[in-house]
Amino acid sequence: MKRILLTSMLPVAFGILLWQPAKAQTPTDALMMEKGQICLAAIYTHDTWDEYWEGTLKRVNGNIGTLTRQTIMPMVALGIFDRVNVIAALPWVRTEASGGQVAGAQGLQDWGIWVKGTAVDQEVGAGKLTLHAVSGISGPASNYLPDFAPFSLGLGCVDASLRGILQYQTGSGIYVRGQGAFHLRGNCTIERDYYYTTQGFYTDEVDMPDAITYGAVAGIWLFNNSLKIEASYDGLKSLGGFDIRRQDAGFPSNKMIFTRVGGGLQYYLPSVKGLGVVASGGYVLTGRNVGQSLMLSGGVTYQFGIW
Repeated sequence: MKRILLTSMLPVAFGILLWQPAKAQTPTDALMMEKGQICLAAIYTHDTWDEYWEGTLKRVNGNIGTLTRQTIMPMVALGIFDRVNVIAALPWVRTEASGGQVAGAQGLQDWGIWVKGTAVDQEVGAGKLTLHAVSGISGPASNYLPDFAPFSLGLGCVDASLRGILQYQTGSGIYVRGQGAFHLRGNCTIERDYYYTTQGFYTDEVDMPDAITYGAVAGIWLFNNSLKIEASYDGLKSLGGFDIRRQDAGFPSNKMIFTRVGGGLQYYLPSVKGLGVVASGGYVLTGRNVGQSLMLSGGVTYQFGIW
């Protein structure tokens, strides 16, 4: 069967690109929890594609048909101090294809922990300028197979990241934000002692390429900060790796590149203090060694104080 590497919407390595409720947060936004506040979240994501890029060649594959990836991700964000927050996530993933004879996989993917700090929080003109730094680390939470594309749950490597986030928000609730991160990746281990990329290697250790992620967002808060609407553009680029060879299998260290557009909203329910709902979507525009996926997400959040 032809196998190819799927771009995970959450290597948590990637940063988690989800839409969050009032005063909740992710590693890629400019929101901060107040000291002693905690937010619990549960997000479901349905991600599908039936076309992919084999290097720069876009194609379909009857042995795969439509690849579906479902993710259930619990998250927690905690305000250690007003300017220092901690975020953690542990997603469960299931993959399956409509074509072929190979069953998919399911299980825990990658744990992730991030520390976000506020470096600048300054009134500028009619709005506020904020600058945040986020450091994080993620790694496999189960013994899944990274060399099982396109059904693999994740990349199977430790990922350490450093991110900068700059946002300007006006008094009317309109804001723009830009963010970028460098991801330092460790090796992953596969279940064979020989593999070929651009040359042969007699080892089960795969040298994973580092990567950068980036994004830009425009949004607005409405109805006394109870409704948030956003539009986004983001992407990923591996700093190394190689293309999937024609009619060959994908591999964890392939050179992965994509750009994506998306949008989302969040509503903070006035009838139940601290309870919010989120929804978002994203579509891959361009890519290299990834699937052209459509991602739809929805979930609930609950925020309360613990000290």
